[in-house]
This record gives sequence, C-alpha cells and structure tokens, in this order.
Amino acid sequence: MNNSMLVGSILGAIAVTALGSVAGYKYLDQEPQYVEVVSSKAVLETYSEPVEQCKDVIVQQKKAVQDDHQIAGTVLGAVVGGVLGNQIGGGSGKKVATVAAAAAGGYAGKQVQQDMQNSDVENRSKKVCKTVQQQKQRTVGYDVRYLHKGELKTVRMETEPGNKIMLKDGQVIAATLAPTSSQ
Repeated sequence: MNNSMLVGSILGAIAVTALGSVAGYKYLDQEPQYVEVVSSKAVLETYSEPVEQCKDVIVQQKKAVQDDHQIAGTVLGAVVGGVLGNQIGGGSGKKVATVAAAAAGGYAGKQVQQDMQNSDVENRSKKVCKTVQQQKQRTVGYDVRYLHKGELKTVRMETEPGNKIMLKDGQVIAATLAPTSSQ
C-alpha cells in the first residue's frame, strides 16, 4: 500500500467520524418542544368481581307441638260428646248414647287438635346470601391526540395530560407514557 493511499484513508475516516459526531450532537441537542393536546379520552377496561348479595326473607315454619298424641283434644272431645250423648234417650239407651257420643267426640276432638297443630305456623326472618358477578370498570390509560408538524398523532398515557405535552425528536417525553402507544 502506498503512502498517499494510506493518508487518504485516514483523512476519509477522520472526515466521516467528524460528520457523524456533528450530526449526532445536533440530534441529541435538540430542545424539547410543547405541542397542544387536541383530545384526551379515557380507556376503560370492564371486569367482573364476585360480590356477595344478602337479603332477609320471611319463612314460615310449623310451630313445635306440645301434645304429639292430641290427648287434650281427645279428652275434651270425649267429655263434650259424653255430655251431649247423655242428653239423648233414656234408660239403657242413654248409656249407649253417652258412650257412643263420647267415643265420637273423642275422635272429633283429636282430629280438630291435629288440624290446628298442622296449621299453627310462625314467621321468622332468615338471611339468604348468594354470590353474583358484578361488572365494574377501571381506567387503564388515556388515548391522547395531538398535532405535530401538521400531522394528527395518538399516544396512550397512564395519566390524563394537561393542555400540552412535551416532545423531543418527535417522541412524547413523559414519565407516565403507557406501554401500548402508537404514533
């Protein structure tokens, strides 16, 4: 390789390096500029969350029975039937009428008490709960539209910007720049 070729190569390398440095310096040294925000729209995400819903309902339940065998109704019915049967007939027919009326009265008294016990209910309040999915929304960012050099651009930001945003080299400079952005 001759000397002039070597000197030319070195001078060329120095020139390319110098031009690249100047261009890079100008690129890095650009001042940030502010552009006006045209619009800002909240981006909402819908999600569901399990929520327990409870309400008080009135339930009827049969009251506790004190006399399971309806003895009181049977005895009372037999007494009333016997008294009424004793009013009928005379002599030995009176005795038969009294016994028959007492037996019928006892049976009727038992049935009346049983029917009363079956229809004797009490109302009470009971709390009934179930889990339902409730739809909710949350803001995940803001789609911000701004005008830069005559072109309308959009960027997604985590927080709502003010009236202006800062750009440097055509890129939004913001600590709250959302991960999904398009320009």
